[in-house]
This record gives sequence, structure tokens and C-alpha cells, in this order.
Amino acid sequence: MPTNTNTVAVVFTDLTAAQVNDLLADFYRPLWSGPSGEESTGEAVARHLEATVSLLDRDGWIRTYDQGKTWGAGTDLAEDDSMTVKAMLKALLRFVRDEVGDQDPRRTLSTALRHVGEAGTRGDTDTASIASDVLDLVVRAHTGTKSARATPWSERQRRTHGDITALMAAGARFARTYGPGTARAQEPAA
Repeated sequence: MPTNTNTVAVVFTDLTAAQVNDLLADFYRPLWSGPSGEESTGEAVARHLEATVSLLDRDGWIRTYDQGKTWGAGTDLAEDDSMTVKAMLKALLRFVRDEVGDQDPRRTLSTALRHVGEAGTRGDTDTASIASDVLDLVVRAHTGTKSARATPWSERQRRTHGDITALMAAGARFARTYGPGTARAQEPAA
């Protein structure tokens, strides 16, 4: 089911990374501090983004989830008064197994970022949050729009797997170039 299309339609240049750095002046909080209040290095955020690319390459990327799916179609267990509690619980467990067990392994951008953070081996909640903010800034620099966000950008109908991996690669380059722990981050401000 995973489709790894290496066709990249969107190109993020080094100029984009420089523009992202300029946007940090207007950012609402310190970019490199996550929800825990602790700072993450640029390298840690870059690793999180690269692990997200690996996850999407393995399991596949999906622009959005199918919200039109008929959820809970089938027997309405609450309407069958003749069922015993045991029979109802069995039917309920069967229903849940069928609904959850057949899930599409593909992930959206935001879901993939969160899942890498939950796995805890290549990231955490902080690096997931910071990576999301970095991607927002990359999209703002790329589009020239102050209100742009990475998740809605990734959900546009024309987006491809290649576009999403290019976005994350640009975010990883930015994090390694400008994030805490990098040579550029330790240069004195002019």
C-alpha cells in the first residue's frame, strides 16, 4: 500500500531557509522551546523530521483521511433488547476489532509528526511540536503569506508525497543550520 513517489514538484531553496530565519523575529514564542518549556537542539528537530520522512516512506502518506466513510454502519446494538450482556459485549468487541483492525496505515503530515514523537526513539512531544512550527515557518517563507500553516498546505489537492518530503527536508536543513547547537546559532547577533 505505501507509495514512495520521489517526484518533487515543490522546491525549497536555501533562500527559503534564510527567509524562515527572518520570520523568527515575529514568532509568538521561542521556536526551539517545546511544550515542556525545555529547549531542543536543531539536530534533534532535524532527526525528528527525517524519522517522519522514513515513517511516511514506509507506511505511505495520505493528504487527508476519508471523512466520508460510513462510521458505525451495521447493527445498532443499543436497539436489540433481546441480546444478553455477554452477546452484546462480544458484538461490540467484534465491531471495534473490525473498525480498528482495518485501518489504512498511511498518515497525514500532522499524524506522522505526532506518531514519531509518541514512539520516543527519534523524537518526543517537544521535537514534534517544534518540527511542526518549523514546517509552518518554512511554508510561510515559501508562500510569502504570514498566516500559512504546513498542515493545511499539505492537504491541498495537488500535493504529493514528494512535496511533503521536500518540505520536511527543508525543515531539517533549516533546523541543522539555524537551530540551537549549530555553529550559526552560536554566532553573535549583528
